[in-house]
Amino acid sequence: MIAALANGDGLKRGAQAFFQHDTSSGIVLIGAAFLALLMNNSPLDYIYDGLLGTKVVVQIGALAIDKPLLLWINDGLMAVFFFLIGLEIKRELIDGRLSSWQKAILPVIAAVGGMAVPAAIFSAINWGDPVAMTGWAIPAATDIAFALGVLALLGPRVPPSLKVFLLALAIIDDLGAIVIIALFYTSDLSLSALAIAAIGITILATLNARGVTRIAPYLVVGLVIWVCVLKSGVHATLAGVVIALFIPLNARDADGYSPLKRTELGLAPWVTFGVMPLFAFANAGLALDTLSLQTLFSGIPLGVAAGLFFGNQIGIFSFVWLAVKSGIATLPKDVAWPHIYGVALLAGIGFTMSLFIGTLAFSDPEHTAAVRAGVLAGSSLSALLGYAVLRLSLSDRDVRHTDQPLTA
Repeated sequence: MIAALANGDGLKRGAQAFFQHDTSSGIVLIGAAFLALLMNNSPLDYIYDGLLGTKVVVQIGALAIDKPLLLWINDGLMAVFFFLIGLEIKRELIDGRLSSWQKAILPVIAAVGGMAVPAAIFSAINWGDPVAMTGWAIPAATDIAFALGVLALLGPRVPPSLKVFLLALAIIDDLGAIVIIALFYTSDLSLSALAIAAIGITILATLNARGVTRIAPYLVVGLVIWVCVLKSGVHATLAGVVIALFIPLNARDADGYSPLKRTELGLAPWVTFGVMPLFAFANAGLALDTLSLQTLFSGIPLGVAAGLFFGNQIGIFSFVWLAVKSGIATLPKDVAWPHIYGVALLAGIGFTMSLFIGTLAFSDPEHTAAVRAGVLAGSSLSALLGYAVLRLSLSDRDVRHTDQPLTA
């Protein structure tokens, strides 16, 4: 044992075991957010602010992208995150859990409730304040990694069908967030940049139609599309989704993997343990000494926290209840109403997605700090109560065949 530790084998095996565990992504995200809070509330706050404000310039001839590091993370790295989301959505819609109406109906209805009611609660609280109302979509987002990480803490007592329901719900929620960003968080458009992006999309469609399975051509063209979308006024992260839609799904290599699946498997660890923690670190920093009860109960943080915590549990549970009672859908196997309520609470963990939409809705420090406070409060309450409800309602005798693997 000592020898193994001495040569690094024990440390390597421990690291591998950690990163392969279902809860590891949530732990890393919490760690990144905690580090941001710690640095922003210590004498190191100038390092945190200075690092995120560092100018990073990439220039080729007259084309220059000059942004602070924070925006490179939010516009660049998050495009990679949305690329992965796009891959997951395409696979699920064509060959997965959402490939038929029978499979998709219940999570679709749940996702509609989980977006509409939180947005309505935020809007009701902030009605009459046109500036605050731009953040109406912030509590309508769910953080897949955090929600699944909390669910994984309950171990094998969780029925696979409940995990599938939460994953499908979160994926549809992400699709809704993509549509919201495209429709409501787009600034003045540059038609010339969009025209070049459209040419790039046509090239991607041609590559797909001709059966090109190498990923490199798609990524090279995709990079050009990302730059054009960045300059167009449409948020650059949407380029990641568009590129993902053209990655081939039907072709198979010698191991039976499609280019899409192999790309998804290769990219997922980098996004989970790289992109998302970096985003959390860059956007979760909040100066706690500026908070007061009056601040926390002002429109934006209260609307975000109430939307996440109350909106998701009310919206998802009530919409699912109506769908089942009306005969439109049925509950998944081995899933009872307390389990649906617990998952509805977990869907209130907005965190990275809510923070991201908050960066699109507001740019001034005062409002972004208010968003962070609301997201942290609402997500924390949702995680704690969601875990407690499921911990009390799930028992070993509730489920069967819980050793079935869940493939993402």
